[in-house]
Amino acid sequence: MSLVVATAATALLLAGCSDPGAGGGASAAPADWPAQDAKLDGVTLTIWAAQNSNKVPESVVKGFEKLTGATVDVVTIPDPYEQGVQTKVASGDKPDLAFWQPTASMLTALNASTNLQPLDGAPFIDSYKPELQDITGILDDTRYAALVTTPAVEGVYYNKEVFEKAGITELPKNWDEFVELGRTLKTQGVTPFFDFGGGTPWATQWWVQVQLADAARDGLWDRVNANEETFTDATIQGAIDEYQSLIDEGLFNENLKTATFEDQGAALLAGDAAMAVQVNSFFGQLQSLADTDELNQKIGFFPISPSGNVGTFIPDQSNALVAFKTGDATREAAARQLLTYWMGDGYADFVEAQSTPSLQTGVATPAGVPQALLDVSDSLADSVGSMQALAIVNPDLYLNLGDMIQGTKTSSQVAQTTQDQFAQLAKAIGAPGF
Repeated sequence: MSLVVATAATALLLAGCSDPGAGGGASAAPADWPAQDAKLDGVTLTIWAAQNSNKVPESVVKGFEKLTGATVDVVTIPDPYEQGVQTKVASGDKPDLAFWQPTASMLTALNASTNLQPLDGAPFIDSYKPELQDITGILDDTRYAALVTTPAVEGVYYNKEVFEKAGITELPKNWDEFVELGRTLKTQGVTPFFDFGGGTPWATQWWVQVQLADAARDGLWDRVNANEETFTDATIQGAIDEYQSLIDEGLFNENLKTATFEDQGAALLAGDAAMAVQVNSFFGQLQSLADTDELNQKIGFFPISPSGNVGTFIPDQSNALVAFKTGDATREAAARQLLTYWMGDGYADFVEAQSTPSLQTGVATPAGVPQALLDVSDSLADSVGSMQALAIVNPDLYLNLGDMIQGTKTSSQVAQTTQDQFAQLAKAIGAPGF
């Protein structure tokens, strides 16, 4: 993720140097959306995927190839995925489709109006649950990404057995109750919160962002995007300061500086810690450690915000796909057809194979989906966008917070460094006010 931030402006500048006539500029929606079963003998499509999403299309690819006669190749782009994709696209190398984080900032990083097919008018849009139809994937009033799985939500995963043993019968209803619960657990000898600062501390930022949910709903990121409010002003600085104070209070695991993502899942599942502020990929790790029955018995989820239980959504690259303008009309139409099949006749098999909540009103969620994931999905209806979803660019907040954990930056330095990065990236893309 850090390398994405470092290269986003470069990728945009490189793309800006290309021939504007090469597929360039904003354009209308595709003229047609082929029938799902239209024959595609001799047509080969390429999908780019990350190491954690390259198995996601398996059931769809198998069904689509059988139905249409097409060949679909899923190509894994090594991590860091986003940097690799941006570099390739900036040099003119494009797939037909790719997994991509469907936020405005990351669509901007791909120079969407030049490189991506608009998906407005796609036949599957009306099939989405109403609260999900326009939640993400849109830039400058044009839809460029198709959502295929539930967007990740920042919230609190907790160990039910730890809560029960501690006599906790009600979940926190706001941030203050959440922190007070942590203090109560500590007095009982329980490690309240688990986080990690070793390696790449990407989850640190969730602790700040969930505190910003109310402000985000009130237009925080619009103001930051316009340079009318900064990371050093009271709202964001206060959230960073609060995170530091919780660390200073000893509410986190003792090995906070050296712990890893893998340590976090094992600790929560074993009951060595009570809670972790995390996103959906964390639950994927838990699923690799325990079956659904054990997860339902031990792990719960609740969203949290300053004034209530509001989730903060942050779509990631495994949640959505984009279709590229390749200059080959046949393949471009076939890419649209594959998306139509994925979210059409292939969707029921897809959610069953992935054991994931359904995004559509007409397709039931499989019976084997763990309850925590259902709770995550349910929280989306009332959720608010994260920095990644609503900011025009994404600075290295999590790395700066990692430095704070290691003691090499103060909370004030975290805010100032992040603001400086934000302003630099915003200026690089020509954002007004920078």
